[in-house]
Amino acid sequence: MSDPDADRGADAPPEPVLDDLFATIESRKAELPEGSYTASLFTHEKGENAVLEKVGEESTEAILAAKDDDREELTAESADLVYHLLVLLAMKDLDVDDLRGELRDRF
Repeated sequence: MSDPDADRGADAPPEPVLDDLFATIESRKAELPEGSYTASLFTHEKGENAVLEKVGEESTEAILAAKDDDREELTAESADLVYHLLVLLAMKDLDVDDLRGELRDRF
């Protein structure tokens, strides 16, 4: 497994990719641009169930990829899972800082 700090240096701050992604999700939630997949999740006729179904689907796909020892597929499905989880957090008026705080409190 590669060391994520090897290219940046051990003292470099982590990339804000989750924060950037969440900011985009929040923007899509507020602006609801036509043709945006993210916006469509906020306006879906099934409501929040559409996102809940995607979280379940992506979880299952990540589990199956792990079972099959398919690292590339596990990485891709995990990214899909995290994305849909962030959409769900936005729907519930939570954010990455709430998640970060909960994780921090656990250790």
